[in-house]
Amino acid sequence: MAEITAALVKELREKSGAGMMDCKKALTENNGDIEAAIDWLRAKGIAKADKKSGRTAAEGLIGISGAGTSAVVVEVNSETDFVARNDAFQELVRGVASVALTTDGSVDAIGAATYPASGKSVTDTIKDAIAHIGENMTLRRSVKLSVEDGVVATYIHNAAADGLGKLGVLVALKSTGNKDVLAAIGRQVAMHVAATNPLAIRADEVDADVAERERNVFIEQSRASGKPDAIIEKMVEGRMRKFFEEVALLSQSFVINPDLTVGDAIKAAEKDAGAPIEVAGMARLLLGEGVEKEESDFAAEVAAAAKG
Repeated sequence: MAEITAALVKELREKSGAGMMDCKKALTENNGDIEAAIDWLRAKGIAKADKKSGRTAAEGLIGISGAGTSAVVVEVNSETDFVARNDAFQELVRGVASVALTTDGSVDAIGAATYPASGKSVTDTIKDAIAHIGENMTLRRSVKLSVEDGVVATYIHNAAADGLGKLGVLVALKSTGNKDVLAAIGRQVAMHVAATNPLAIRADEVDADVAERERNVFIEQSRASGKPDAIIEKMVEGRMRKFFEEVALLSQSFVINPDLTVGDAIKAAEKDAGAPIEVAGMARLLLGEGVEKEESDFAAEVAAAAKG
């Protein structure tokens, strides 16, 4: 039995692009023969998949799955929008969302969970899909919300298919009230969240660092007026109140009925629901948000290829 050294594993990894553990297993299975190990990886689809894993995946789909008091939203990325319109990819994302609902909602837990259609883990199922479809794919983000009593409403903006789209929202409403009423107002609030992207549910929940940066900006802007410090302080406090009103969900003007705040609309729904309603959580995932897409110069690529 050949000794599987770290140097050997490193060499195979560089040649195949496969992961370290996969390379070690391939070498073990093939008595340290590099070329045989590469063929083994290719046969398993691992080399092909992992070679693509460095490519930017900023397209794809947001998937949502819900079951009354729980719902989950996931982001599964692909390299191109063309693949996102592929039936197989859509079924994959829908399946990942369904599996995610049975977990705690974390990416690690979802990745380790069994994907029923393949009998493999979600991570391995995605890897198989990479090899089959030919593009890098990643399970990038996920959020799960649950309430003991109430509903978790869902909304997909510009749905590409059932439960799939480019923007997904969850809104958790805690209440003992009528579930149909809760679902209706919850969906409206979810649509509002999709449109306005609030930073927090309530003003006192806005991230302290974000609030501090805004305050500092307002202070500098107010000082330019040349007014006394006491007046500046009052100006800043006024602008901060306005800031919180604009970024906190419950104090925002409701997009469905701008004459009401979101908080007022929820309060009005309590009469039909027959019980108080509390917004216990919200989540909003926009496809590709925060991903730095690679920009390529096609003309330069062609010129380079022409030069040989």
